[in-house]
Amino acid sequence: MYKALADAISDAEARGKTLSMVALDLESQDQGRAVADIRASLARALHVMRGAVDAGMTGDMRSNSGLVGGDAAKLVNSTAGPLAETPFHDILVRALAVQEVNSAMGVIVAAPTAGGAGVLPAVLTGLASARGISDERVIDALATAGLIGAVIAERASLSGAEGGCQAETGAAAAMAAGSATEMLGGSPKQAGHATALAMQSTLGLVCDPIGGLVELPCVFRNATGAAIALAAIEMALADIEFAIPVDEVIDVMGQIGREMDVRYRETAGGGLAATPTGRRLAKERLYQIKRG
Repeated sequence: MYKALADAISDAEARGKTLSMVALDLESQDQGRAVADIRASLARALHVMRGAVDAGMTGDMRSNSGLVGGDAAKLVNSTAGPLAETPFHDILVRALAVQEVNSAMGVIVAAPTAGGAGVLPAVLTGLASARGISDERVIDALATAGLIGAVIAERASLSGAEGGCQAETGAAAAMAAGSATEMLGGSPKQAGHATALAMQSTLGLVCDPIGGLVELPCVFRNATGAAIALAAIEMALADIEFAIPVDEVIDVMGQIGREMDVRYRETAGGGLAATPTGRRLAKERLYQIKRG
């Protein structure tokens, strides 16, 4: 396993390969599995991701607390905003949809976690739909996303309880940005800068779920995480480079997470969860769940 994204980028450039190719080669060696078998597993994950997007778009998914549900469908049908009928709009819908399915205890792919599971499928499937990109290339992108996520887990964390939402939605945005940049034809170097550009935008993001439920503000942070990923992709493909190396950005995320007050690390003790309305909603909704 790579412990630095810079090493993976260097290997890919030296061998004339993409990050997905070096990721699949390494995974094959580590697991003793054929690359074709690994790709088949990723294809199954993609199928589940698309199923979650479709289920969430119907508007029928509701969480037991009643706090979450129906907003993806509202956005699908909205033409009032400045992004209406654009791929950007569609990707925001997809991010909300997956998270509404998660909140309703439906089937999703934790990418990298349940709390951040909407960003990667939204960005990859949304861009694939808009650009007519084949499933084979989306599967490649999932392999690249897995590589990026593994490095983040190694150098920092993917846990909101350890690092705040920067380690969940932030990591998901970084994975989506780097993998989609490559999917759209970007170089390994550009994918690295996209990863850094996305992650630096979420540094310090707290995890403050109302009532301790992975619902609010988690659902909406996935939509904004997807937006951050798209901004990073756009900049990286224009050859904009982030001055701080990507592995150093990841290291900083880990440091911030370790130094973050425990109230802001998935305890529902601070942030939005501690507002008067947040406390009231938690009391009302948790009571409703118990009665149910």
